[in-house]
Amino acid sequence: MPPILYVLIIVVIAAVILSLCVRIVRQSTAIVVERIGKFHRVYGTGIVFLLPFFDRVAQKVSLKERVADFAPQPVITKDNVTMQIDTVVYFSITDPKLFAYGVERPLNAIENLTATTLRNIIGDLELDETLTSRDTINSKMRAILDEATDPWGIKVNRVELKNILPPRDIQDAMEKQMRAERERREAILRAEGEKKAAILTAEGSKESVILRAEAARQAAVAEAQGKAEALRVVFSAQADAVRMMNEANPSASYITLEGFKALEKLGDGQATKLIIPSEIQNVTGLIASLSEVLSSNKENSASKQAPKK
Repeated sequence: MPPILYVLIIVVIAAVILSLCVRIVRQSTAIVVERIGKFHRVYGTGIVFLLPFFDRVAQKVSLKERVADFAPQPVITKDNVTMQIDTVVYFSITDPKLFAYGVERPLNAIENLTATTLRNIIGDLELDETLTSRDTINSKMRAILDEATDPWGIKVNRVELKNILPPRDIQDAMEKQMRAERERREAILRAEGEKKAAILTAEGSKESVILRAEAARQAAVAEAQGKAEALRVVFSAQADAVRMMNEANPSASYITLEGFKALEKLGDGQATKLIIPSEIQNVTGLIASLSEVLSSNKENSASKQAPKK
């Protein structure tokens, strides 16, 4: 056998041994190594050298957060209503050794544990509480599952109720109840709106009456003030006229002439008696004038009282 063939055989054997000894562990991954069938250690990210023919990678574990979506489970509430609830569990592996040796088929174990825990919690709640207490149920389930899976090296981060499906007749009854509640709220809102509208209308009428009364009062006040101002102007003018007349100091002849003018106006009226001031009774011309005025007034009266033919 040529020497080159021995060299090739040695190289192949060395490559096989090297492939068995060297492992590259990726990020967010861990490997559980056994030595002669017994747990040896857990290796993290990086290059790992194993002992050939003695060391063996028992399990490769992902340290990423996982999501387990479990099928709907039938549960019975405290008031004997059967419904279907499916859950979603978010968990991660914190201890690869416990995960590899703690429980057989960990995901199946988590699913069964989730179903039993859900039945226990829902069994203490009524239908309405179940539908309105999702956060409470999620918190209780997360705490119980996290404690139960801790010996398996599993950390339960979050639990969510994905769907809650009551029976069809219960759904119909709930829809009717919701419809009736909406109609009741609508009626209340309509009544409140009509009440507010009536109140606003009444307040508007009240304010309108008050404003009209205030406007009438202000108009009356303004009219009275105008009349008072007019009278004040008239009286002021008369007072000015009297004052100017006094200041002018008219003569007796002027006063007598003005008296004649006044008597002339009186004579033009329908009066049957005249009162003549004593100051002008001695005036002969005045008497003659008055006699003529009286005679003319009597003739006018006689002609008016005579019956018509």
